[in-house]
Amino acid sequence: MALKANVKEAVVSLYAAKQRSLLALIGIVIGIGSVIAMLSVGTIAKHQALERFRELGTDYLTIRTRNVDQGTPSGIRLEDAVALPEETKSIAGAAPWSQGRAAVVYGGKKIADAPVLGVTGTFLDLNRLRLVDGRAISDLDFRRAHCVVGAQVAASLQRAGAKKPVGEPIRLKDRICTVVGVLRTSPKSSMQPFEADRSILIPVSTALRLFPRRGVNQVVARMRPEVHHTAATKEVSDYFRRKAPRLAVTVRSAQKLIEQMQRQTQTFALLLAAIGSISLIVGGVGVMNVMLVSVTERRKEIGIRRALGARRLDIQSQFLIESIVLSLIGGVFGILLGVGGTRIFCHFSGWQFLVDPVAAALGFAVSFCVGVFFGFQPARQAARLDPIAALRSA
Repeated sequence: MALKANVKEAVVSLYAAKQRSLLALIGIVIGIGSVIAMLSVGTIAKHQALERFRELGTDYLTIRTRNVDQGTPSGIRLEDAVALPEETKSIAGAAPWSQGRAAVVYGGKKIADAPVLGVTGTFLDLNRLRLVDGRAISDLDFRRAHCVVGAQVAASLQRAGAKKPVGEPIRLKDRICTVVGVLRTSPKSSMQPFEADRSILIPVSTALRLFPRRGVNQVVARMRPEVHHTAATKEVSDYFRRKAPRLAVTVRSAQKLIEQMQRQTQTFALLLAAIGSISLIVGGVGVMNVMLVSVTERRKEIGIRRALGARRLDIQSQFLIESIVLSLIGGVFGILLGVGGTRIFCHFSGWQFLVDPVAAALGFAVSFCVGVFFGFQPARQAARLDPIAALRSA
């Protein structure tokens, strides 16, 4: 009952000095709102990045060559890359590929300048790419002039007059290729060093003849279930070291990138929270100022209560609760401001809107702590007033 009475009295006192209370609330609202918004945006950014990784899969590996000197081989042998799943325990599937670039000519006109990927039959499945029309490149297309085009290339063909891209002939350098399939639009992942929508896929055997200097310098692979990415990375590196001792390869795993991204996101969130806490400190100083002024203005009230038998603890509790109520009100409006700001940001950025419950709970906890920390000194000062001196000065 005493707590309920103190809360009710705190609300009445704050409303009586509503202009001063409003000014103190501004700092708390901005501080809590900025912390909530920054933490929420950080959480949403991490969620968006993780969703892209989940679409691709966390068991994804990329293997690339890196030349350490001019005497080093420039590419991976095709047979070594194809044999990777059979000769390792951690790899379930692998797809070597090469990359060149060529002008795309249709009907005698250049319609695009696109990356040309030389791929194997497993390339689409390992990269989670899907077709909207036609078929994929298979191992039966050995040295044949067949190609699968990305969504943007297919759109360029249609703008150039092709009613249906599948079956149409296009020219890449000096080779006429027949379109046998069209890829579905797919988002680009940071793990994939190519943009499928803008690319043209041809058999790797055809690509090695079309771009003889490129060679096979990249492989995508999938790990077997329950294999740790560190063990898979080491085994793949050891495998290529045995097959080609002078060949230097770099192996990256999606899981490792996710772990690095999560650590970076946590650091970024802490930095943002530290920046937002500056506003909280300013707001807390405003709360302390309001409470100190309130103690000065209510000296007579304090003196009368002490004379009637109120203990120092009662006086201290009254002013401390008043400070906490003021901070919690600011916390509520700060959470609303932070959630609203996050919603506006997601609306303009196109990201999925999420509310981090941890951030909202943190807003209440922080506002409560601000009320206790910055309200303790004014409450203690009010409790230590001498009742006779307080009545004389009133």
